[in-house]
Amino acid sequence: MTLDLTQPAEQIATLVAGVTGDQLGAPTPCPEMTVGTLLAHLAALAEAFTDAAAKVSGPTTSTPPTAAVPVLPDDWRTVIPTRLAALVAAWQQPESWQGESTVGGVTMPATDIGYVANNELVLHGWDLSAATDQAFEVAEPNLDASWVMVFNTPDDPAARDGLFGPRLPVAESAPLLDRVLAGAGRDPYWSPEG
Repeated sequence: MTLDLTQPAEQIATLVAGVTGDQLGAPTPCPEMTVGTLLAHLAALAEAFTDAAAKVSGPTTSTPPTAAVPVLPDDWRTVIPTRLAALVAAWQQPESWQGESTVGGVTMPATDIGYVANNELVLHGWDLSAATDQAFEVAEPNLDASWVMVFNTPDDPAARDGLFGPRLPVAESAPLLDRVLAGAGRDPYWSPEG
């Protein structure tokens, strides 16, 4: 089953436009990332998942995400939205969802990689919005897909390594976004002030 990645990608592009230069060193919900590091990660993952859709075999798809800290391009305000648009276009091709593909040095069914791309966009979009105090919205199909992925990943460090932190407690009656965030190891009520 395919999934349209337009909304979460466009949401991130909007958020990127709202980031100020003095926010680059600010904290994010990911303890090891500043806003600048998160933007660099978004630039790198957009390129990697675009190449994964096209079944490109090379450094962008074969290198584990932990191999090196990505460098924020000088022209990140234009690079990130451009790469996100390319990502969306790549995953709109039916063949991108067929067969197997590789990203981060891991080969799996292409459909699974498409859903990982969606999850990265949803979670890191929220990370960026929370860190820079901007509004965040996510389309229902994209949030539902993230929920399925988060819910079906066991709360086991080996299964979550590189994907999610340990699950955090949250009320079953909480909004789905809060449950997705907590399921991915993020505090839905995180703020830069702590």
